[in-house]
Amino acid sequence: MRPALTDYQHLASGKVRELYRIDDEHLLFVASDRISAYDHILETTIPDKGRILTAMSVFFFDHLGVANHLAGPPDDERIPAEVLGRALVVRALEMLPVECVARGYLTGSGLTDYQQTGAVCGIELPAGLGEASKFDEPLFTPATKAELGEHDENVSYDAVVALVGADRAAQLREATLQIYRKAAEHALSKGIIVADTKFEFGVDASGQLVLADEVLTPDSSRYWPADTYRPGEVQPSYDKQFVRNWLTGPDSGWDRHSDTQPP
Repeated sequence: MRPALTDYQHLASGKVRELYRIDDEHLLFVASDRISAYDHILETTIPDKGRILTAMSVFFFDHLGVANHLAGPPDDERIPAEVLGRALVVRALEMLPVECVARGYLTGSGLTDYQQTGAVCGIELPAGLGEASKFDEPLFTPATKAELGEHDENVSYDAVVALVGADRAAQLREATLQIYRKAAEHALSKGIIVADTKFEFGVDASGQLVLADEVLTPDSSRYWPADTYRPGEVQPSYDKQFVRNWLTGPDSGWDRHSDTQPP
């Protein structure tokens, strides 16, 4: 259930977030307590999840030091009291139709692709890699942005070029990998491995590339404890992987390849 913010026009509902218009140049970006997996929204919510996502995004927007969509502090006077702590005032941007994924380790859909083709998003990889293998250098493995209820699809770099042009595609790849490296270095200093993460970018009126949406949250990233890292094994995690594991296990009774809503 989305908050009824009568002062602002509701524009869209995502899997986790609600978007409202403040004025022609600014939006209100509200993180709910919903949780999604495999492109479905689950019925159960997690109390204060939206506050944690918002706080982590604010921290990393500041830490990364790159152009981002924030247009005010977390306590901006334009944020209504009922969503304070889980909402941000952001710039209205032209969003690019690409999920920019950086992978430092082989797992998830990347592992599935590798097992089937020996490559991830068209990037050929050495033989003999397995679950949680660390790459020598992080990979840019983009995906198309799916409509609600549809599935994101891993695509090649050439597909990104076809979508946004060669220059913009190169910018996206460079920015994604640069941001991942800086974030992964910081996380590792705190005992956390960022196995992979997803970024979204927009373009402002001047044509500048701008980091938007959420950054380095447990919804958009795989976080592993560094002290128990063992390549070749499924890693314990500090993200929503436990939800995915339950949904695809025998206890849920749900088939992810069906058209049914998960429990």
